[in-house]
Amino acid sequence: MNSRRTFLYQSAAAAALLSAPWIARSQGAASVKVGVLHPVTGALAYSGQQCRLGALMAIDDVNKAGGIKALGGALLEAVLGDAQSRPEAGSAEVEKMNQAGVSAIVGAYASAICLATTQTAAKYNLPHVVDVGVADQIVERGLKNTFRFGPGYRICSERAIADLAELNNAAGKPAKTVMIVHEDSLFGSGTAALLSKSLPQHGFEVVEVVKHPNPTRDFNNIVLRMKSVNPDIVIPANYYNEYALLLRAMRQQKVQPKAIYSVLGGAASSYKFLKEFPDIANGIIDCNHWFNPKDPHVQPLKARVEAKGAYFSYEVFMTYTAVLLLADALERAKSADRAAIIDALAASTFHANLMPYGPTKFVDGQNTGARPLLTQVVDGDIKVIFPEEYRQVDPVFPLKA
Repeated sequence: MNSRRTFLYQSAAAAALLSAPWIARSQGAASVKVGVLHPVTGALAYSGQQCRLGALMAIDDVNKAGGIKALGGALLEAVLGDAQSRPEAGSAEVEKMNQAGVSAIVGAYASAICLATTQTAAKYNLPHVVDVGVADQIVERGLKNTFRFGPGYRICSERAIADLAELNNAAGKPAKTVMIVHEDSLFGSGTAALLSKSLPQHGFEVVEVVKHPNPTRDFNNIVLRMKSVNPDIVIPANYYNEYALLLRAMRQQKVQPKAIYSVLGGAASSYKFLKEFPDIANGIIDCNHWFNPKDPHVQPLKARVEAKGAYFSYEVFMTYTAVLLLADALERAKSADRAAIIDALAASTFHANLMPYGPTKFVDGQNTGARPLLTQVVDGDIKVIFPEEYRQVDPVFPLKA
């Protein structure tokens, strides 16, 4: 029911926000078309809808603040696209957006979709700001049009393993074995490969790596295997639905490892998951995209999102901030020309509100100032536990002696 309410709200919000630029043009103001491309139907629909919500809220905020002032107050006009949770559909939407005359694209959430959409956009020298997609291949192909605002899975995995080793050492090294469960697309497989290589270097034995298709609706066999292997730590790397189902199956079969330690877990850092499965969520640790808990802009935006009947998920604030990054580039470019926007993004020093990032600096399309945070579900809330400069509570590790 909550997901349905969120979807209905977003559909209404999209219609309302899309009408705003047309009203403004009738009053004489110009507009800059921005492609907002996400998987709002299919297996990834919830996350795609959350991304779209964040993008539309940012566009609305930019327009209410006076638009792009360097362009005489030009308003941002959203051109919506649905990648349908499939890379080829995402590419087709880029073709449509190019024909529609967008100046840039923000999206497209999933790694496999972003890999396809950035490649298609490159044919038209169309700036593409990647909001979430973590596969490092996205920024390793030399595409001059592609700019990823958030951290990739290599940085996230390295940070996660270093923090896990620190937690384990501080507790007297109670955890020795790890099982990884991952979805089999670019995101999950790439993350699992990085973890499998690096965990042994920090004293952990990877006893099992299990992949599953996305979507998957029955995890009983995987959890039976988990019971047989009996790992100290379970590391899931999957999207929201599969993450929730995996943990439900673990609870039903009474599998209780010493830690559930997620790396880019699709539900671990999620207020939706917290509300729907409070007994399962308690104690979960996640290395993921997260906001700066000390930033004064966070709570007002969170309250606005919740007032709309939606959850303040990483998809919302990542895409929200990615749109602000693009708006900043438009201000500095003083133009809606694609080449000028690419140059402005490449030279960006945007200091992202909300995120625990330093000033933006793109190297080969990757924001080197981006980093994840380590969170834990404690007393029904999500709190930062690493690094110390953002720490809200002390970590609890292990959960089970």
